[in-house]
Amino acid sequence: MTTLPPTLDLDIILGRLEIIFPEGTPGRRYLTNPAAAKTVFVMLYVGAYENSGRWIRPSQVVRMTDNQAASTSDEEREAWLTQSMKPSSGNPTDGWYAVNTRESIRDEALRQGLIPTGAAIEREGLPTSSSLPRYALSLDFLKLLDPDLSEEELQTEIATWQQAHLTAAALTSITLSRQGTTASEQTVPIRLPNGEVRIMQPGPSSLISKAVVEEFAPRYLEHPSLIWLSESRTKVIERQDQLARNLGINLSPDGNLPDIILADVVPTGALLVFVEVVASTGPVTEQRRADLLKITTDAGFTESNVAFVSAFENRRSMRGFIEMLAWRSFAWLRTEPDSIIAMYHREAVDGSALLISELLRE
Repeated sequence: MTTLPPTLDLDIILGRLEIIFPEGTPGRRYLTNPAAAKTVFVMLYVGAYENSGRWIRPSQVVRMTDNQAASTSDEEREAWLTQSMKPSSGNPTDGWYAVNTRESIRDEALRQGLIPTGAAIEREGLPTSSSLPRYALSLDFLKLLDPDLSEEELQTEIATWQQAHLTAAALTSITLSRQGTTASEQTVPIRLPNGEVRIMQPGPSSLISKAVVEEFAPRYLEHPSLIWLSESRTKVIERQDQLARNLGINLSPDGNLPDIILADVVPTGALLVFVEVVASTGPVTEQRRADLLKITTDAGFTESNVAFVSAFENRRSMRGFIEMLAWRSFAWLRTEPDSIIAMYHREAVDGSALLISELLRE
């Protein structure tokens, strides 16, 4: 007979999920919401964990009730397991979710959250159309739900699990997010490409600006130079007037300039990069792009020598701005510095359709 693990209150499970998957974790919204916590609770409740031989269906999460969740003796849990596997005609009126919610539990909490991270596993060998239960907690993750762990032991177990199961990119993102949190109330020193240091006031905008200058510029520009850095439309932190004059750019604070202007000056020419820091102001929209482009065309630059970047803290902060981003611009995230999002129309030179295989070769 399967040994039933101890149950945990829903709020404790949710709290642990928020610690295990901190800010910066890709897909965090699928991992730290009530649906994920309730899914984990039901797997615990029925003893569905790796090598137990037990599995759950999303419909069982739907059928769980508050009264049933409070009934935690082994006999009550075993009886509910049997009852919950019966046909859907037995759905309770006070179930946690509506019957038609099981698909979102399967597709979001499980397949986009718990399974990709290794918190849960899916039963192998079942046809897609099978109605048999197929989801369970992994043994490694089950250890993190032990109610007897001390605070110190829990932190150690979580750190070990994160190193084993989260990707290097996810761990980097988490680390950068934590750094941003701890630095949010401190002045922000920014090391410029020429080695000089400037100080910005505390706040998320300054942290993103620092990352643009110190992380984005050396990654994506061959010979980066900083022309303009401001904390607001009127407070200028750094300006390189001589370089700007050489490039034909007017650095007037009232000239509707972006937060940051970078230049990549190479023997064959120069690339200008206009960056909007999206913390308190908006991204590069179609209108903003057109306004900024006029500054460069007046200076003699062609459109192919100008880039526009909207810089965000993370994917979560970017969500509300997706539909505003201009085509022929880029989006970059402080917590995922090695990746960049290109908002580009791709057209073949001869006007024919461009295949995905050709895009992958770019």
